[in-house]
Formats: sequence, C-alpha cells, structure tokens
Amino acid sequence: MKTVVLPGGEAVPALGQGTWYMGEQAARAADEIAALRLGVELGATLIDTAEMYGDGRTEKLVGEALAGLRDEVFLVSKVYPHNASRRDVVAACERSLKRLGTDRLDLYLLHWRGSHPFEETIEGFEALQRAGKIRHWGVSNLDTDDMEELLDAGGAACAVNQILYNPSRRGPEFDLLPFLRQHSIPVMAYSPIEQAGLPRDGALGAVARKHGVDPYQVALAWVMRTPDVIAIPKASRAAHVRANVAAADLVLDADDLKAIDADFRPPTRKRGLEML
Repeated sequence: MKTVVLPGGEAVPALGQGTWYMGEQAARAADEIAALRLGVELGATLIDTAEMYGDGRTEKLVGEALAGLRDEVFLVSKVYPHNASRRDVVAACERSLKRLGTDRLDLYLLHWRGSHPFEETIEGFEALQRAGKIRHWGVSNLDTDDMEELLDAGGAACAVNQILYNPSRRGPEFDLLPFLRQHSIPVMAYSPIEQAGLPRDGALGAVARKHGVDPYQVALAWVMRTPDVIAIPKASRAAHVRANVAAADLVLDADDLKAIDADFRPPTRKRGLEML
C-alpha cells in the first residue's frame, strides 16, 4: 500500500476506508464489519468515521470491527461544529472514544466550520493531545480563505483537510490544493467515486478497458495520482473492498490523464468548496 506523509512525518495509507452510512441498518452490520476487517488485512488501515454518522451508531460499528485490530489502524473521527468549543470538543471526543471502544484517536477533525472561533477549537484539540486522547488534529470542508484564517489562528499543526474531491468535483484544484501543498497539508478525499455516481462510460470506461479494470478503480487511481491525496471510499462488501485496494496499485499514464481531463475539465476559475 502506498502512503501519504503527514506534516509531522508519519506515513499513512493513501487508500483508507470511509464509513458514512455504515451501522445504520442492523441487517447489514455483519457484512460491514467483515468488510472493514478485510480492508485492514489488505492494507487499507486508515479508517474514517464521525460522531455525526448514524448519530453515533457508525462509531459503535467501527469499534466492533476493530476488536483485536486497534493497534493496526490509523483511526480518524470528526467532531460536529456545534461541539467544537474549547470545553465541548473534549467532551465530544470522550463520547466518540467510548463508542469506538478505544482510548485514543490517531486523527480528530473539525467536521466543517461552525460558529466557534478556530482558536477555541485548536485549544480543545491541543488539550486532547496533551491528555493523550488524540495524536493529530485537522479539519474538514474548509476552503482556502478558511484555511488561511485557521493558520493565522495558530493552526500550523493542522495535519489534513478532508474535502469532497473526485473527477467531477475538481474545484479545489484551482486554489485550495495549491495552498495546501504550499503548507504541506495533505488532502483526504471523501466520496472519491461520487457515491457510485460517476459515469461508467466515457473516459473512465475507456481507460478502464485499456487497463483491464473497473471504471471506479480508474477514478480512485485518479484521485490518488499525486503523493499528497488520501482517498477514503466506503465499501460494505468484500468484493468492493478488494477492488478499492487494487486501485491503489493502478498507475495512470499521461494519455489516461489527458482523456479524463477532456471529460472532466480542470477548473479555470475559483469555485466555492462543495460539500455532501
């Protein structure tokens, strides 16, 4: 599994596992747990979740999936903006840790910007670090101007910005991705195949046929084509997990990238950061 290096020097898998919508239907729990465990076995040892997902049920499912595997996993969760005050972020983290059945998070993210000043959230994150409850902190869904403000507020230790990014959502390439690269902050791309909404024909289909793979594997390889982007697709079935992991080894050539650019045009102007 190829890796992405965080600002502090730690390497994490470039292909992780998302969990949005997992844990919400009891009938699917066994398959979802098996899928997460298989992903860890195959090297996708970064798992992303959030207190928002399933109103906490997703974190509980992830905790079940990590039984006996916790030390092999780089575990990420996210805090609601309304819980991101200096005091409340600590309490929210404690609740997440309890649901996850662990004593620490490897990365804790502000899910999106809310009303609490960045200074307060950073103070809360730093208190959690001192207490050994989290190892790194970062943000999610922050655009360039938000990132500038975060750094001005003392956020130099920000380890990642998790954003919506895939071939059909290329807006961040105009200014946000260059800004993050300038400050050595990796991107974590959620919904890298647009929740299976990307077209399977056109350039993705043509490139897939050339390489003997699935179009969505091409999309994942495209997201991971640079050394500073982590993709976190969700997979609740074993076959899907195996396909995602295989995509990490797929290398797209210049002709492939040119064909994808023709179908999914790079941005030529600033676009507001999109969210799902």
